[in-house]
Amino acid sequence: MLTSFSDLERIVRKKSGVVRVLVAAAHDAHTLQGVNEACGKGMIEPVLIGNGAKIREIIDAEGLGISGAEIIETADDVQSAKKAAQLIVSGYGNVLMKGKLQTADLLREVVNKELGLLTGEIMSHAGLFQIPGCHKLMILTDGGMVISPNAEQKRQILRNAVSVFAALGVTNPKVAVLCAAEVENPKMQATVDAALLKKQNAEGIIKDCVVEGPISFDLMYDKESAKIKGYESPVAGDADILLMPDMTAGNLVAKTFICAAKAMMAGLIVGAKVPIVLVSRGAAAEEKYWSLVFAASLTQ
Repeated sequence: MLTSFSDLERIVRKKSGVVRVLVAAAHDAHTLQGVNEACGKGMIEPVLIGNGAKIREIIDAEGLGISGAEIIETADDVQSAKKAAQLIVSGYGNVLMKGKLQTADLLREVVNKELGLLTGEIMSHAGLFQIPGCHKLMILTDGGMVISPNAEQKRQILRNAVSVFAALGVTNPKVAVLCAAEVENPKMQATVDAALLKKQNAEGIIKDCVVEGPISFDLMYDKESAKIKGYESPVAGDADILLMPDMTAGNLVAKTFICAAKAMMAGLIVGAKVPIVLVSRGAAAEEKYWSLVFAASLTQ
């Protein structure tokens, strides 16, 4: 069980190889601050791609210790994304990070079949959350990639999240397939999907985890609520993975964690050949740092 983001740092420190991060459109203060902290703690080795003059200007103005980092000049943000993706495919780096550019510009290169970053698996967003008062880290998925997944896509998104936890040493994670109610209702497709995923888990189609669903948020989060409602499940009050009904729900719950519960998130796109650090352009440097550590903890 992982109890805090500090556990991720310990995982990275045990690795022997260099985690080289290629930052597309690195000319952004918060991005460079996060990269600087990760580099200073020995978590990563950065390659900064983008407007070289702006990158150096920010490094100097912020007094960052990465003035010796490799900088690759590109004409614009689109070219930054293209160059970063090409270098990843060539084996020059093992983590890709979004800097100050549109998400679509980066993902357009990631899904470019001619480059070869795809694995044949679905790509999904995994948000790892450290929530005050919660006894463990949890993955929320998918709050930023697959808009309206069907049951099969949810199974693949779930598999991605289980694989992430396996890479972090967490075996047989508990999965809550979240819905607005804990009873299957044919008029609520999310509950039908949840019941199917639970059935597939029982039949061994979905492996290496314990799936519960449909289950409501209160029952997933609070054992006492489950006890009051007579809802018996090993997942109640002890979930590791929160599988959302769609991206809208995932995005809203994630931002509620961050804004109202003062949680910290580390966010990645998983399912490609390398982890992709993809957080909001407006995200704080701390979130970008922990996302980098999260990515580094998943590298071989």
